[in-house]
Amino acid sequence: MNASARLIDRIDGAFGGENRPGKIGVAVSGGSDSLALLHLLHDWGQVPLTAATVDHGLRKEAAGEAEMVAGLCKGLGIPHQTLHWQGWDGKGNLQAQARQNRYSLLADWARSESCDTVVLGHTMDDQAETFLMRLSRASGIDALAGMDGRIWRQNQRFDRPLLHIRRNDLRAYLSQRGVFWIDDPSNEDEKFDRIKARKALVHLEEIGLSPEDITHSMVNLSLAAMELRERARDIARDICKEISGDLVFDRTAFRRLNPDMQHRLFSKALMFVSCEPYPPRRDAMYEAEAAVIAGRNHTLHGCLILVSDMTVRITREFKAVERVTGATDAPWDTRWICEGPHASDLEIRALGEAVKDTPWRDTGAPRRSLMASPAIWRENTLISAPIAGFSEGWTAEATGCGNFADFLLSR
Repeated sequence: MNASARLIDRIDGAFGGENRPGKIGVAVSGGSDSLALLHLLHDWGQVPLTAATVDHGLRKEAAGEAEMVAGLCKGLGIPHQTLHWQGWDGKGNLQAQARQNRYSLLADWARSESCDTVVLGHTMDDQAETFLMRLSRASGIDALAGMDGRIWRQNQRFDRPLLHIRRNDLRAYLSQRGVFWIDDPSNEDEKFDRIKARKALVHLEEIGLSPEDITHSMVNLSLAAMELRERARDIARDICKEISGDLVFDRTAFRRLNPDMQHRLFSKALMFVSCEPYPPRRDAMYEAEAAVIAGRNHTLHGCLILVSDMTVRITREFKAVERVTGATDAPWDTRWICEGPHASDLEIRALGEAVKDTPWRDTGAPRRSLMASPAIWRENTLISAPIAGFSEGWTAEATGCGNFADFLLSR
């Protein structure tokens, strides 16, 4: 079997047989990794494809690069769309914000195209770079186990079928096909941690530590991390309840856990309630955990942590959602689905201070929790607040991240 056939066989192993999706969306930047993935899927030829390029609006060359990808896709007979991000305000972590919005744009696009999955061109080299970056931050075992082959973002499945393939092998495949790729100049900019890690890997290979070696270690870490995740899931089933979108822990049982398991459950709970793909910063987590153990309320990651003698309740913070609006027939705050007599002049907003106009005390839920729950509005008139006991024919269910016990199995 030649090199190209081996690469295509990898694609078949990822998506063939019972794993075969009905339709695949391909995220294509114009770089070698994503272009190789596009061509490999095309050469495999078993599933309808559609492609998208995200133009972040940060480089003047990006529009031309997207047009190049569009032309290439046209030649392959693959529909293509350019997605535009215009959210950068010059503040915060550029790469983190770009990544988050890229997933959001791709998820919305994939749903509009009825894609079962969106495939990403991350490679073994990306895995090794990620390992070094996370190692420099003193990350725990889950993070050091590397990127998952399958993740969910914005309720959309994403797959990474190239995580065990080197970038040079993909470039050799493209060269054999006569396909040219674009080298992003930011790939040489050492102000980005990933580029520092990429350059460090060159020197590590010189002393015998290759991306293959790092990946093998990550696989071993991944097996150990899965054991811990399964243990966390079993514990959560015993000491945690999901109540109206909140997570409620038995505080006595939580305090008896070892610190590592407390940290694992707590950080995942914050991610679950906020639907954020990444946990809070380490120092912020330690501060919040100390507050819980001491019996103090706290806010973190867009969540409100309410501590009583018997429970630790993690709910959404009102300030995090007070400006979030949406149509009643679409997910609200990522995770809430409302069902009822939908109408074009209705919208979903947080209940807020209007909680006073509902029979909220009858629900047994804290007032501050209910303020952040979804409510149906017609302009300034409250139509329904299902979680606060004012249903009026409406229901609301927090389904965006599944159930917490199973969520604990994800990284």
